[in-house]
Parts: sequence; structure tokens; C-alpha cells
Amino acid sequence: MKQVFLASDGSTHALNATKEVVKLGEGFPEMKVTVITVIDTSEIKSAALDFKSDRDLLHLKRLQKIEKTLHLLKEANIPHKVEILQGDPAENIIQYVVENHADMLILGNRGLNSLQEMVLGSVSHKIIKQADCPILVVK
Repeated sequence: MKQVFLASDGSTHALNATKEVVKLGEGFPEMKVTVITVIDTSEIKSAALDFKSDRDLLHLKRLQKIEKTLHLLKEANIPHKVEILQGDPAENIIQYVVENHADMLILGNRGLNSLQEMVLGSVSHKIIKQADCPILVVK
């Protein structure tokens, strides 16, 4: 296993997923991790994305959110890079994973109950249904 993608939004569930990546790295020293994080632009007025300074600020804030994730990977000496995407989180993660031929995708489970998931759906649920690589969902 060489190329593992870790979807992270900085949440507790994403940190739990990061800890599993660290454990996995102990058995696969050649493993490289791409941390995928998505700025959900559906919650942002499109005018805000027209200015480079606003985009840069959004990217900086996203990096701050995943700071603990990056720290855990660095501490474990796991080679990694960050990809900051913009748009619908599920769609962007799926597209990135497909285009970049992931050996595995690891992500945290947000923990929606069955009614919430039925009504709202969840990022992890959408990814599980559509991604074409092995997926580990961590609680």
C-alpha cells in the first residue's frame, strides 16, 4: 500500500481516522499520505471567492483546522502532502480519489443517526457509495 488518502475536516472523527493512518503506517513504511480537505463553497457567497485574498484566507483557515492531523502525521514520520479542494465535500473527494488512483481512502464517520442520514445524507455515506477504492471509515 503506497498511496493512502485521508479526508480530514479537523473534527474529532477525522483525528480518529488520522490515528488509524498512523497505525497503518507502522506496517507500511513506504506509505505516502495525501490529506484531502474541502472548503464547502455551498456555504460561502460566490463573490467572496472572486478575490485571491479571500481564497488565501479560506485556505489558511482550512490548514489551521487540520493542524492536529498534520502534526500527528509529522510526529509519526509519515510522508504527506495536503490538497485543499473547493466545492461539495463528497463530490470533490470522490473525484480526487478516482483521478489520483488511491490505494485506500480513510475518513472519519460523523455519526449521524439513521433518520438524519436518510434525510440529509452524509459525506462518508456518499463517498462509500461512489468511490472505487477500498475505504476505511473510522468512528
